[in-house]
Amino acid sequence: MRIPVFALGLILWALGPATALEIEDHRLYPGTGDRILRIVSTTDLAVFEPYIQAFRRAQPGVSIDYSVVSSSVLHRAILGGAQFDLAVSSAMDLQFQLANDGFAQRYNSSATEALPDWARWRDLIFAFTTEPAVVVINSARFAGLSLPTTRQELIAILRDNPDRFSGAVGTYDVRDSGLGYLFATQEDRSTDAYWRLNEVMGRLGPRLYCCSAQMIDDVAEGRLALAYNVLGSYAAERLARDSGGRVQILKMQDFSNAMLRTAFVPASAQETEAAGALIDMLATLALREAPGDWPLPPLSQAGAGQAIGFGPIRLGPALMVYLDPLNRRAFLTEWENAMEQR
Repeated sequence: MRIPVFALGLILWALGPATALEIEDHRLYPGTGDRILRIVSTTDLAVFEPYIQAFRRAQPGVSIDYSVVSSSVLHRAILGGAQFDLAVSSAMDLQFQLANDGFAQRYNSSATEALPDWARWRDLIFAFTTEPAVVVINSARFAGLSLPTTRQELIAILRDNPDRFSGAVGTYDVRDSGLGYLFATQEDRSTDAYWRLNEVMGRLGPRLYCCSAQMIDDVAEGRLALAYNVLGSYAAERLARDSGGRVQILKMQDFSNAMLRTAFVPASAQETEAAGALIDMLATLALREAPGDWPLPPLSQAGAGQAIGFGPIRLGPALMVYLDPLNRRAFLTEWENAMEQR
């Protein structure tokens, strides 16, 4: 079963004679002046709003026009020349491809130079969070079962309890979700258990999603027993609101993806000064030692992962291997064979 890609409804947002953008959420934050910073982002408004409000306090004269889209829509929009001043996405492979192919402007400051080398590339693209992929489970649906700590243990639990988990496993539809495709391809490179897990999930009739937030909500409501590879930052935010203990977060100890949320200034940007100022703010917050009250985790959390054998996915040309059309087609064919068993 496929879940539609609607957050608060689908809006067709006209951007020019040849471009229409599917907006999932949109808000205008008025400033006191005439300048408008236009941001296109995959980050939910509720998650990114604290950063917007902090920027407004620092730059009260600048209005902020914030549009939430899927990672694949963002990619197509920038390719099509849509007029945005800042592009923010969790699909770091698609972001890197745009920067590498000339769709980003260079930007340099003391704040961006302070970022570690693995969190920036050629003054074109900048990471400001590191966020692991996690498994989220509904506690009641796992009653009486040992909680898995590795993929092999998860495979065994799903395989041995088909009645409990049939139709109750959620994961990304990697054909449409840029972040889902990134997590899937990186996992394929890193663990032999990836395809075996897909085959086991495929026999259970998995529910396929565009976005982490929808999966986590369905776990909390009991429609899903588990959601695989959702963003840990979104799961933690949902857990903080879940007073009934319905949601638990499992971090697989054998291997964990950790993506970098990135930002760049599109080549077509007009309000580049304000875009650079927001990048500076995000870069500064990225280097804080502890999460604090901010919704998204800093880059400093990458250290704990590296200490036990895994760390963030790196910015670099290797990200584009699976974006090659032939490689993508082959991967998706194998994924469909595993996940859509008849």
